[in-house]
Amino acid sequence: MKNPVGPVLRMGDEVEQVIAAIEDDNPDTEIEIIDRGAYIRVQGEDEITVTEQTLRRYLGADYEIRSFGGIMSAFSGRVVNTSDAITWQSVALHKAQAQDGAQAREGAQVQDGAQVQDGAQDKAVTA
Repeated sequence: MKNPVGPVLRMGDEVEQVIAAIEDDNPDTEIEIIDRGAYIRVQGEDEITVTEQTLRRYLGADYEIRSFGGIMSAFSGRVVNTSDAITWQSVALHKAQAQDGAQAREGAQVQDGAQVQDGAQDKAVTA
């Protein structure tokens, strides 16, 4: 995989359901699962998304997307959080979009109501 992006999930009861939700939300993307025992890396090429609606189908109607940070210990790529979805995007894809008119940004900031974090390597996430 040239530009792998996605979450690193702490091992727990919800992991299999979260993986199924990510696979459902990305039907045209090959999702690679790397089991490291204490954690699982879930990744796809350039961009993958998981929606609150799909997570609720697997984890219950009361699941809130903001709870996702509790099981995600790190991620690869650039993550964009909205009120109903999380998207992991390769920095290379972001740069290509920036050249098409989007303004490149650094660090965590608000863009059209979405919190954006930028980085080429895994970043720890605190809950």
